[in-house]
Amino acid sequence: MIMKILNKKLIILSFLILAASCTIEDQINPNNPAISDNPTKADLNNLVVGVQANMRANYSIYATALGTIARELYVFDADPRNTTDLIGTEPGGLDNNSFYTTASWNDRYQTIKNCNLILQGAPNAVLSDEQKKGYSAFAKTMKAHQFLLLINNQNNNGIRLDVADPLNLGPIETKAAAFTEIATLLNEGFTELAGAEFVFPLTSGFAGFDTPSTFGEFNRALAARVALYRGLYSDAMTYLNASFYDPTSNLDLGPKMVFTTGGQDILNNLFKTPQQSGDQIIVNNHFILDAEAGDTRVSSKTAVRDSPTAKSGLNGTHETRLYPSSSSPIDIIRNEELILIHAECQIQLDQLAAAVTSLDIVREAAGLGKLSVNKPAIINDKALLIDEMLNQRRYSFWAEGQRAIDLRRYDRLNDTYVTIDPVAGATQVIFTEFPLPSTEN
Repeated sequence: MIMKILNKKLIILSFLILAASCTIEDQINPNNPAISDNPTKADLNNLVVGVQANMRANYSIYATALGTIARELYVFDADPRNTTDLIGTEPGGLDNNSFYTTASWNDRYQTIKNCNLILQGAPNAVLSDEQKKGYSAFAKTMKAHQFLLLINNQNNNGIRLDVADPLNLGPIETKAAAFTEIATLLNEGFTELAGAEFVFPLTSGFAGFDTPSTFGEFNRALAARVALYRGLYSDAMTYLNASFYDPTSNLDLGPKMVFTTGGQDILNNLFKTPQQSGDQIIVNNHFILDAEAGDTRVSSKTAVRDSPTAKSGLNGTHETRLYPSSSSPIDIIRNEELILIHAECQIQLDQLAAAVTSLDIVREAAGLGKLSVNKPAIINDKALLIDEMLNQRRYSFWAEGQRAIDLRRYDRLNDTYVTIDPVAGATQVIFTEFPLPSTEN
C-alpha cells in the first residue's frame, strides 16, 4: 500500500530537490507544510515516504555505470554513451554533464535533502522524545546510505557533505572526510534508536526491520560495510555482531527497495524483458567463461540469448536474469554480503580457518564444493584467499554496483585484473571514479 503512493508523495516533495549547482532557487509548494517551523507528524511522514521513494530513483544508472567500468556488464540500448564513454573509448574521457554523472548525483542529494528536512523539523514537532529520536535515527541512517552511494561513484573526487542549507552549500570534501561523516551519522543514528519509537510508515521492503531494534540491525550492517571499505576490519566485525548477520540464515535476508506496477509508482529498471533487442543488459563474456563449474549464480542471474548480440564493437552471448520482473525488489544490503564481509575481515585479521568456513557458506549455497575439497591448496594462503573472496563477491553481487568498488579497494581496477573485450580501432580506458558534475566545478 505504501509503495502505491510513493510517487504521489514524491511529486508533492518535488520542491525539495537539491540542485546539483551551488545555488538553488526558492520554490514554494502550498500543498506541503513540511518546511514550516513546526511540522506535523503527517508532514514528517510525507518526508519519510519521500526518502524511501527517491532512494530508488536512477539506482539502475548507479549499478550499470559502475558495472560497465568494471567490465562485468554492458548496457545495449539507444544511448551510445553506455558502450563508448563508459568503456573509455572517447578521447575526452567521462563527461561531467552526462546522465551517468548527473542522474545519480542529483537523486541522491534530493533524498539527502528530505533527510535533512526531517532532521530540521522533528525537534520542533509535537512529538514525544522517543518519537523524535525515531525520526532522527531513520534520517541519519538513510542519509549515510545516500552519501555512501555518492562517494562510491566519486571516490577521490569527493562529495559535498554540508548541504543542509541549499543557499549556502559547503565545499566538496575528500573521500576520507566523507567516510568519517558517514560513520558518524550511522553511529549517531544507532545511539538514538535506543529508546526510540517509530510512528512513520516503512515500505514492505523493511519488513522485519521496521522497529527501532531491527532497524538498528540494518544500521549496523551498513556500518560494517563502511568499516570494511575503510579497512577497519576489527570494527567491521564488531558491527556485524550487532547486525542481522547470521551464517545459518537465508542469504537473501535484509531490507530492500520495493517497486510496483501501479500507475504512480516506478519500476525496477534493472529488469529487462528476456531476449529483447535494443534495451538489454548484456553479460561480459568473461563472467561466464571465468565461472567455476557448477556455480548456480551464473544460471540464476544470466541466460543465453537466442542470438548473440553486439554494439559498438562489444558482443555478448548472455543477458541479465537478475530480476524476474519489473516489480522485483532490490537489496539494500543482505545477509550474503554480511557473511562475505565476515570472511574478508577474518582473512585480513589472519583468521584463515574461520574465513574458509565463511566462504564455504556462500560457495555451498551456490552449488560449489567446500574449499578443502575443491581448492585445498589455498586454504592456508592469505593472498589466495583474498582472490577467492573477491571472486565470490564477483559472482554474488553481479550487476549490483559492487565489483568496481571491490577492485578499487584492492588496487585492481586496472587492465591487469579487468579483462577488456577488444574493440577494433579503439583504445579503452578503465575508469576508477566519476567526475564531479559540471555544475559543481
